[in-house]
Amino acid sequence: MTADTYQVPDLAPGTFHRTEQIIKKSRFITSVAHTKTPEEAKRFIEKIRQEFADATHNCWAFNASAAGSTAQIGASDDGEPHGTAGKPMLTVLIHCEIGELTAVVTRYFGGTLLGTGGLVKAYQSSVRQALETLPTCEKVIVRSLKVTVEHKFLTLILRALPEFRGTIRCQEFGMDVMLEIEMPEQEIEKFSSKLTNMTSGAVLIELEEEPTAD
Repeated sequence: MTADTYQVPDLAPGTFHRTEQIIKKSRFITSVAHTKTPEEAKRFIEKIRQEFADATHNCWAFNASAAGSTAQIGASDDGEPHGTAGKPMLTVLIHCEIGELTAVVTRYFGGTLLGTGGLVKAYQSSVRQALETLPTCEKVIVRSLKVTVEHKFLTLILRALPEFRGTIRCQEFGMDVMLEIEMPEQEIEKFSSKLTNMTSGAVLIELEEEPTAD
């Protein structure tokens, strides 16, 4: 994995990964899904809450952005003592090197109190257990850029794109050629330098403000 990629759950839309363990007679069921936005995360959480409506607790945590990011996160103890479930689960998610995922740990109380330390360990171990067998795939962080050049340089640019893993999203032909290109963020600087050299500086390159993932 490089700086312009990260791992995400390799799960089809509408599906999820599930594991289960028993700790001091309490049943812990962990459900993990690929969620790209906080809205997707909340829909998945509600789905699991409805499935296990009779459970003692449905605690959850999500990271709806890149691996290690805290830009779009959330967590809930769902009635467990404060700080014993949601936050410990979120800590595992943030440090697991996987992005865009939501974990819901459903607990059926077995009659034996675990104590605050025991609860933290139980919820963290439940998430870690699920992540150990979670299928993942690589996701590439890309940026869009607009390139405006004279028509005579078009063939040179098209030949250069594969070297930088770039793809053309759209193109417009007028007095000049305008190309909207997507490529891995790390390739932008090298690609821009090559275009400048190929065209002797007769190129306009405009970057979008924020990177996206493909």
